[in-house]
Amino acid sequence: MSHKRPISRVCRAAIGAKRSPPPEKRSGSRPNPQEPTVADGFTEALDYPMYVVTAATADGERAGCLVGFASPCSIHPPRFMAWLSTANHTYRVACRASHLAVHVLRDDQKETAALFGGRTGDDTDKFARVDWRPGEGGAPVLADCRAWLVGEIRERVGGGDHVGFLLAPVEQSPPGPSDPSGAPLLRLGDVTDLTPGHPA
Repeated sequence: MSHKRPISRVCRAAIGAKRSPPPEKRSGSRPNPQEPTVADGFTEALDYPMYVVTAATADGERAGCLVGFASPCSIHPPRFMAWLSTANHTYRVACRASHLAVHVLRDDQKETAALFGGRTGDDTDKFARVDWRPGEGGAPVLADCRAWLVGEIRERVGGGDHVGFLLAPVEQSPPGPSDPSGAPLLRLGDVTDLTPGHPA
């Protein structure tokens, strides 16, 4: 499936093409992300897993961030969707990448979560502080995590202040828990004290 058209449509701002500013900027106002929304009561009841999503471009630029909006979305064929905030450095790199790596963390990996969630790649080389190797498409695969997969980007879908990256898995950690201790997963409730490197 060709994904050139979705890249140019959804990610054109990240790769330098001009576009009209969104309505809130044209009007001089911007919705306050701290204001309550109709979905708050539902989302606050969830304690979903947190992921580290990493990307690399063909010329070697790398990025990674902590992500809460991610999920399998198809069984046949297998597909996974990861949503990246358009404010993030990782989003801009992912718009020029062919693959993404998605990592599940253990609940004792709060330092890794703080590195990828509390710092921005605009001024920090996060990969100098962790062990990793290049996976398919150059996507950085972290050595220490509960489980991981690398997916080829098949489509990019706009969704408000996040863009969804539809992944077709091409490489993954061995079947079953890669951590024999069976440690619990890192979840939203474990990282609510983090200050994001960029607004989410």
